[in-house]
Amino acid sequence: MKQYDLAVMGAGIVGLAAAYAAAKRGLQVAVIEKNSQCLSASMRGFGFVSVTGQRAGSHWQRAMQSRDIWSKLSQRADIKVLHTGLLIPAYRPEAAAVVDAFLETEMGEMCRLLDEEQALQIVPAVRTGAQRYLWSPHELRVESHTAIPQLAAWLTEEYQVAFHYSTTVCAVDLPHIHTSTGSLEARYFVGCPGHDLSQLPKEVIDKAEVRICTAQMLRLKPEAEDTLNAAVMSDLSLARYEGFTALPEAKALEQRLDEEMEASRDAGIHLIAARSANGSLVVGNSHVYSHAEVPFSREHYDQLVLEAFDAVLDLPKRRVIERWSGSYASAPEPVLAWQPSTDSIIGVVTGGTGTSTGFAFGEELVSRLLNE
Repeated sequence: MKQYDLAVMGAGIVGLAAAYAAAKRGLQVAVIEKNSQCLSASMRGFGFVSVTGQRAGSHWQRAMQSRDIWSKLSQRADIKVLHTGLLIPAYRPEAAAVVDAFLETEMGEMCRLLDEEQALQIVPAVRTGAQRYLWSPHELRVESHTAIPQLAAWLTEEYQVAFHYSTTVCAVDLPHIHTSTGSLEARYFVGCPGHDLSQLPKEVIDKAEVRICTAQMLRLKPEAEDTLNAAVMSDLSLARYEGFTALPEAKALEQRLDEEMEASRDAGIHLIAARSANGSLVVGNSHVYSHAEVPFSREHYDQLVLEAFDAVLDLPKRRVIERWSGSYASAPEPVLAWQPSTDSIIGVVTGGTGTSTGFAFGEELVSRLLNE
């Protein structure tokens, strides 16, 4: 029977983060993944490590810490950072007021306003006429469907982390962990199930008010390749992300968008556009909340995303080349950590920010488990 110091269930970003946190402490680590590779939201998202817009306080600090870890590990694991920074053009006066208020907060201290010429140098396709161009230097973008397996391979090479793919955890009775392919032993167990809520007791789910959010995503191919040298958001983003919506000035923007873009607001549409190495753009997204994944995409939602895209970026000959959806756990609090025993813990990022905050959260889970 194979023996480890710590076993992780789940090879998404939070699971990999927990594995890294344990391995760098000198622990022997195993990661157990039910699929032949990670297929969760970690693979299906933007690969966008965002800081600006995260909820103020501890979650914003998680994003800052995670961003720094991504920056360091991208070099060590040879993960390509495709671009850095975030541009948010604010076209409505109400959006400009949110930007101005944000710049007065601690979170806005390292952000700044650009003039139109500066904005066009970074994002040549951005539409002119914005009242503000907010620039955040923090963000970075990786290609999630390659970065996640690269990170896993690096953990094996650098720290001898053992990955057990196509293996389901059936029961945990530490030190014994029984799986679909046999048993192993570990002193500690970290469960990172993502949106698989079957791994949590119903009372924990109900108390945390956890639901499932399904988001539709697009990949666009523009005629020109050098269109975005940073990620782009919009007025809709200023009315969605908690780092902005907690500001009193956001209420007026939300009201105006509710009136002008009722269908988009009802579908949870906001804009993120990020460039890939081949010049294509990952664009999204809609948000539908339920108690299970929504299996069927709605063309209407994709069209609303494209409308939001076209309102900000002038790329008339862009075409859709891929469509997909991803699901994640969502709750009023941005993370959920449940510790059923002193030697096991289950952690879920419950706000769609796993890529942005997962490294810091994985560190928290391991530190708490080891009673540090």
